Amino acid sequence: MTTSSKLLLLGTLYLSQGLPFGFFTQALPVLLREQGLSLPAIGFTHLLALPWALKFLWAPVVDRHRFRMLGRRRSWILPLQALAIVTLALVAMTHPANTLPLLLLGIFAINLFAATQDIATDGLAVELLTSKERGIGNGVQVAGYRIGMIVGGGFLLIAFKHLGWANTMMAMATLLAVATIPVALHREEPATLPGPVPETGKGTIQAFLKQPGITSWLLILFLYKIGDAFATAMLRPFLVDAGMEMDAIGWLLGTAGFTAGLLGALAGGWGVNRLGRMRALIVYGVIQALAVTAYVLPAINIGGLPLLVAVTTVEHFAGGMATVALFTLMMDACRPNTEGSDYTVQASIVVIATGIAAALSGISAAAFGYAGHFVFAGVLCFSALALIVRVRIQRGEVSL
Repeated sequence: MTTSSKLLLLGTLYLSQGLPFGFFTQALPVLLREQGLSLPAIGFTHLLALPWALKFLWAPVVDRHRFRMLGRRRSWILPLQALAIVTLALVAMTHPANTLPLLLLGIFAINLFAATQDIATDGLAVELLTSKERGIGNGVQVAGYRIGMIVGGGFLLIAFKHLGWANTMMAMATLLAVATIPVALHREEPATLPGPVPETGKGTIQAFLKQPGITSWLLILFLYKIGDAFATAMLRPFLVDAGMEMDAIGWLLGTAGFTAGLLGALAGGWGVNRLGRMRALIVYGVIQALAVTAYVLPAINIGGLPLLVAVTTVEHFAGGMATVALFTLMMDACRPNTEGSDYTVQASIVVIATGIAAALSGISAAAFGYAGHFVFAGVLCFSALALIVRVRIQRGEVSL
């Protein structure tokens, strides 16, 4: 399979994840805030993404079981894509204004399907990509996800006024079906991986956690994105309270912002092999921390719309680079035959950390105001980076 074919396949799979996730995490907070939902309540809606944090519990099942006719990874990806499409069609029958509990249940189900699909997709990515392909492969992975976020969190938010709730949900279901075509046409090669698959999920996870140096690596995973998530979880409510219209927010965040994130992912993938994995992680992390802190300026009414657009663009670009560096190192830490489980354990650490940060973000913004909240987020970013650098230098694994 050629590199370009691998990248196309993986790009569409990650786009499939980013599409509904983009709408429910980027557009829905705007809709909820416009209906008067409190900041803490909006923050706690991020807990609907709990399956992304807990998916490591069933990741070994995804690694071990399959339908031989479909292939190891397609056995999970295709049915889960179908379930997500059907659920989106059912969500189209709800509305935030009058059926919020059913809507939230539907969002939780979609997160469950997408998180499980992600286990199989990550395993497929680790299997397909060679070591030299992982930098650009993760760049395309993040870029595909960002494209999905652009469409779901940007274009669909912009079109929402014209389409309405039901048509927007059905449009998303249709796009997800189209994105499923490449994996439906893909034919997996029979797995010829060394070593037996552990018999229990517990054994798989325990074996991964017993590897030398794993504690410091898990600490890095937990800390690396926490400040960024803490800041950006309150960015949409901030824009609503600042008086920005829904379609303007869609253009700013869902289109300009996520396009910058897409370009940042591609640039980050290009730079990972040239800088080296760990140096790229730290350099990109510093840029991300500076960009997050810069949100303080528009929060205190400095620079107006031009500065807000500039800060948003830079922050999304930096976030794309940082994510690629982190994901590439996560792939490198995976063992043969348990790629899906190993990657999922690491991804779950990241999701748990960012989920906690996002859930608590509304409390911070309500208590300290938006400017104080963004200052706090910047402090978190730099503090986490300083601890990461200290840990790696002490272990002799990085030099600056």
